[in-house]
Amino acid sequence: MLTLDKVYHARFVLKDVIRETSLIPSPKISSTNNVFLKTENLQVTGSFKVRGAGFMISQLSREEKERGVIACSAGNHAQGVALASAKYGIKSIICLPDGAPISKVEATKSYGAEVVMVKGVYDDAYNHALKLRDEMGYTFVHPFDDDNVIAGQGTIALEILDDLDKVDAVVVPIGGGGLISGIAYVIKHLAPHVKVYGVQAAGAPSMFNSIKDGKIERLPSVSTIADGIAVKEPGANTFKLCSQYVDEIVTVTEGEISSAILALIEQHKMIAEGAGAVAVAAAMFDKLPIKNKNVVCVVSGGNIDVTILSRVIERGLLTSGRTCNLCIELMDKPGQLQLVSSIIASLGGNVISVHHERASETMDINGCYLRIVLETRNYEHIDKIMAAIKQAGFRLV
Repeated sequence: MLTLDKVYHARFVLKDVIRETSLIPSPKISSTNNVFLKTENLQVTGSFKVRGAGFMISQLSREEKERGVIACSAGNHAQGVALASAKYGIKSIICLPDGAPISKVEATKSYGAEVVMVKGVYDDAYNHALKLRDEMGYTFVHPFDDDNVIAGQGTIALEILDDLDKVDAVVVPIGGGGLISGIAYVIKHLAPHVKVYGVQAAGAPSMFNSIKDGKIERLPSVSTIADGIAVKEPGANTFKLCSQYVDEIVTVTEGEISSAILALIEQHKMIAEGAGAVAVAAAMFDKLPIKNKNVVCVVSGGNIDVTILSRVIERGLLTSGRTCNLCIELMDKPGQLQLVSSIIASLGGNVISVHHERASETMDINGCYLRIVLETRNYEHIDKIMAAIKQAGFRLV
């Protein structure tokens, strides 16, 4: 049973396992609220997951520790279980979906865990882990739907309330719901006036849909760069706790998540994975029903696969108006490209790619298409460039 005493006990037990992460101001993230970042991406293993896994494993009996533990994860829970198991000298087996980022797979192995790759997504890995549990007698460490795991995650709320005197709202990523369940439970018992908002990726809105419809619902599929929260179905415990203690859940798009990752890199020199950036995205794009408040965004993890980071940054640049793709119809005669270039240069745009295309069945026989990629400041800057190009007599396609 989840209690405040259990959360305080978790804080005591975890003091030699985790680090207490910083709460830092982020004045540029939102124009409508005062945002602070709870930097769990700087946690041991790069994610908050080590809190819940560490406390749950610490509470096992001697017999359970001797048999070993098994877990399933998209990556971060795996590392938390592996690290905590190593600390207590326990054998750990981790089932990972085969689409998990290579960086997370290798990090899990580096902590001494035995890794089993399972075809499919998190839920497939979960089912395989339960099968191995029943066959081998391991203790299953649930990534979110366990009271001890939830209590461990709730220690984040204790740190937030200690570090910031006046908290108006806490914004938390949601996958299965363990993180927000622990945080919301503590917040609503110790500071009930504080709002707790959850954020899910639009491509994996399992808790969002379940709360909206008043019953646990399973998604047929999930698709998001926020792999750490790509969960098809919330847990029974977490659904109940979210229903009782979470004020509202919102969703953010892939472009908004990418923009949040980019903003954290530029403004704070800080790396967040997709799941870790969704709370920041909600604040950046005004998804929260509050203004002029002190808002804490939990940056839950930083274990992004470097092979997709460049693609995420590119998407973030497009979404925030920092880059722009234009297709301009020209007459195929000398001086046209020079004129377009001079218009862009006069307004401070920077051309980084040019493609000149002549043949097309839809254009004038003497026409051509100019496809260009620009570096720009924001959407207002893009609008000015487009207006100037149109005013010069060119047609934007």
